[in-house]
Amino acid sequence: MSKEIHEIYDPIADLSIIGLKGVEELCDQVDYYLKSWRKDELEKRNLETFTIKADCPRFGSGEAKGVIYETVRGHDVYILCDIFNYGVTYKMFGKEVPMSPDDHFQDVKRIIAAIGGKGRNITVIMPMLYEGRQHGRSMRESLDCSIALQELVNMGVNNIISFDVHDPKIQNAIPLSGFENFHPTYQMIKSFINNESDVKIDKDNLMIISPDAGGMGRCIYYSSVMGLDVGMFYKRRDYTQVVNGKNPVLSHEFLGSDLDGKDVIIIDDMIASGGSMIDSAKQLKAKGARNVYVFASFGLFNEGLDKFDKAIEEGVIQKVYTTNLIYRTPELRSKKWYVEVDMSKYIASIIDVLNYDKSLSELLDPAQKINTVLDEYRAEQ
Repeated sequence: MSKEIHEIYDPIADLSIIGLKGVEELCDQVDYYLKSWRKDELEKRNLETFTIKADCPRFGSGEAKGVIYETVRGHDVYILCDIFNYGVTYKMFGKEVPMSPDDHFQDVKRIIAAIGGKGRNITVIMPMLYEGRQHGRSMRESLDCSIALQELVNMGVNNIISFDVHDPKIQNAIPLSGFENFHPTYQMIKSFINNESDVKIDKDNLMIISPDAGGMGRCIYYSSVMGLDVGMFYKRRDYTQVVNGKNPVLSHEFLGSDLDGKDVIIIDDMIASGGSMIDSAKQLKAKGARNVYVFASFGLFNEGLDKFDKAIEEGVIQKVYTTNLIYRTPELRSKKWYVEVDMSKYIASIIDVLNYDKSLSELLDPAQKINTVLDEYRAEQ
């Protein structure tokens, strides 16, 4: 939001940001942007930062409590969390235990409980949605994501902000509460053109690929704003068994136009094990693709990086782009094939706009900004 807007409007309440364990770096970057935009407000409130000191200390048994060390009475409170940060640990009966998504989600609820209903508004910014993949029921099974969203709303949360939600229809679980699903499309494209100066962005030289039918909506948006063709893979699964919580993929069948000599971008919401992504890339290379790039909002890499190292070495994949919205290991961040897409300014803009109680429309659909950076890139080429 521009400085002029700040001068016209007043915030709906004093702004306070609480960053939970594992998001310290991202929270500091978000705070940096907000402080640079709202210096007058900081001076008026006699503050140096918008962040509030809070913690979830643990007992030796592994139990915990939420503590807030500053007042948030009447404030517009934003709780920033990383549910998938396994790099955070705690001691339980003398053993070092990595925090699971369940542990992180409990900490979110502890901080909300510590606020005790004193905040004017509470917004939870959860970049990768807790239990987002358990969004539907196909047999006698729990609907964890729906239950989690309802828990937050019942505790007094006004808005939930997430990114690239696996199934946006999950918001139907809380139809009378705020739920916003943002996408890192602009940031991904901008990072891509800043790092790949020799890629021609036109229908004859670049193509968008969806690794499955479920991701076609995401890829159609990319192809529309970039003016490119789109293709997809159909995953043939074995529904007679469940391995690691999902039905194993038997094969990938490609549906799309000729790939000979074209660069391609595979776009997905997450990289879990990465097996399907690499298998898709191999098939694309076999069909004549020149370079294969990967865009994923969340890089979990839950089976390590070795298979990606091998894919890079064999020339199957050129680069992998993921955001800084969830935990990235130091090993991943050191890889030459990895590009980190910074989302901190985007989050700061979302907080800024919400705190002024203004429309999020422009942030939800950045098509105009994307067209501008693409026009500049093509003009330079």
